[in-house]
Formats: sequence, C-alpha cells, structure tokens
Amino acid sequence: MTALTVLPPRIAVGGVAVDPIREEDVVAWVAAELAAGRGGRIVTPNVDICRAVSRDPGLAGLVAGAELVVADGMPLVWAARLNGTPLPGRVTRADLIWSLSAMAAANGLPVHLLGGPPGVAERAAERLTASLPGLKVCGVDAPPYGFDRTPQGLDRVRRTVVTARPALVFAGLGFPRQDLLAARLREDLPGTWFLGCGAAIGFAAGTVPRAPGWMRRAGLEWLHRLATEPRRLAGRYLRDDLPFAARLLASGAARRLRSRSAP
Repeated sequence: MTALTVLPPRIAVGGVAVDPIREEDVVAWVAAELAAGRGGRIVTPNVDICRAVSRDPGLAGLVAGAELVVADGMPLVWAARLNGTPLPGRVTRADLIWSLSAMAAANGLPVHLLGGPPGVAERAAERLTASLPGLKVCGVDAPPYGFDRTPQGLDRVRRTVVTARPALVFAGLGFPRQDLLAARLREDLPGTWFLGCGAAIGFAAGTVPRAPGWMRRAGLEWLHRLATEPRRLAGRYLRDDLPFAARLLASGAARRLRSRSAP
C-alpha cells in the first residue's frame, strides 16, 4: 500500500468530520510526522462522542481541531455508506494502542500511558513491552478521578508527562477529559502525538475483556461491553447512544431513498 503524502478530504458523518483512512495509514502518518518533528492529536469518534459533540459546540471544535479524526464505531461506518461517502473501515483506539506501540518500538520512540485504575497502566506497559521487543515505556500514571478540576492536579500530571518527554502519549481518561488534557499538553510537547484511547489501556492490560472478533466485525462490540459492565454502561448505551445511533442510521437510509427516487 502506498503511503499517504497528503490526507484526503474529511467526510461528514454523525455530526463530525472524519479522515477516510485505514489503521495502517494512521500509523504511517504518525511515524512520518514524528520523524519530521511534528506532533498532533488523534480523536476516534464513536456514537457516544458524536452524541456529546451534537450538544456542545466547544466539543465539536475540540474534535475538529485534532490532526487526525478516525471513526471508531461501526454505526459511523454504516451511516457513511448510506450517505454515499463510504469510509475504508473502522479504526479503533484498542487496535491503535498496539499498532502505534509497534511502530514506536521499531523506531526507538518512547511512549507514555496515562489513565485507568491504579495498577492498570503498569500492567498494560508490561504486556506491551513483553509483546513488542524494544518498546520503551517512559512513564505510566493513573491520576485520581477529578484531578483536572484543580490547577494543582492538572499541573502535577502536566509535569509528569512533560518530564518523561514521550513521543507518544496514550491518554485513557474518557472523552472529553483525555482530549482536553491532550490539547493542553500539546503546548508543552509540540513534537508529541496524543491518542485519546478511552478504555484501550484496560484492554491492553487485559483487565477489560475485548469482544470476540466476530462481534467486532458485526458492530456488536458495544453489546459485549454492556454485558461485561452493565451497571456502568447501561444508562449511556441504552438510554442515550442507541437512540442516537438509530436516528443516525434512519437519517442515512432516508437520504439514500430520496437520492434513488430523485429523477
């Protein structure tokens, strides 16, 4: 596959504009940008993020301002197809934490893991380094919930990350906290790339089980997560995200029907 020299135009879907590129394109693009001394942010919108963006213009700007925005959610892939602007596929943060780490190991670039419950980032670092010889983890941190509500908490995390001087930061703090923090840290580390990776640190650690491959391919990973963490996710998934996804797909289907019936 030929490496991208310029990003294709973004595609609007679910209220966000996403880059129509594959996982391998993301990894190659980040590697080239790091080699050139340029950093950036990666945001991976799913239905939950799209729903949040639809209600808050500030969050819409946070997502739109990222250097890379890729669809982590099959409903977005399906909706884009219905809209007549298909995406090449889903790009998940759970996969990117591994593929970007593999690229970092191959190029001698240090990574930093930020987020998760106590001990989870350390476990993820152990599994990543065991699987990827040569990977250097220059720091792990699990800041307490609410750390970003005080200047002191933010400054402690900022100093921890800046002192480590990572090439890649995997921030698993949930949207939008992880992305707001990444935007702030970009000022201190302009040559660093940040991936807002949500639960991916837990996936990498093995403390949060991923869905089987067939469920991921079928767009049912959310159902697996709901089954494993019902108390935490039931309200968000069933009350908020599922109706939003249904409206998104219904809108795309209606648009497709109108375009077919037009003279």
